[in-house]
Amino acid sequence: MKFLVYMLVGLAAGWLAGKLVKGGGSGIVGYIIVGVFGAVLGGVLFDVLGMSGGGGWVGDLIVATVGAIVFLVLLRVVRRV
Repeated sequence: MKFLVYMLVGLAAGWLAGKLVKGGGSGIVGYIIVGVFGAVLGGVLFDVLGMSGGGGWVGDLIVATVGAIVFLVLLRVVRRV
C-alpha cells in the first residue's frame, strides 16, 4: 500500500513541477520518475537546510514538488551546456 502512495505522491509532485517549470511535461511515467527523483532530492535538501515539509502526505508532496522543481531546473541547465 505504501508503494502505491509513493507513486501517487510522485505523480502529483512531477505533474505540479511540470506545470510550474514550463516544458517539464512528459507523461505519466515521466511525472512519476521526476516526482520520485524530486522526493529524494527534496528530502536531502530539506534535511541539509534543517527544514521540514510539515509531515503527512501533504508535507511529502511539498518536499517532493520542491525537489522535482529543482531537478527539472538542473536538467534544463545541464541540457544547455
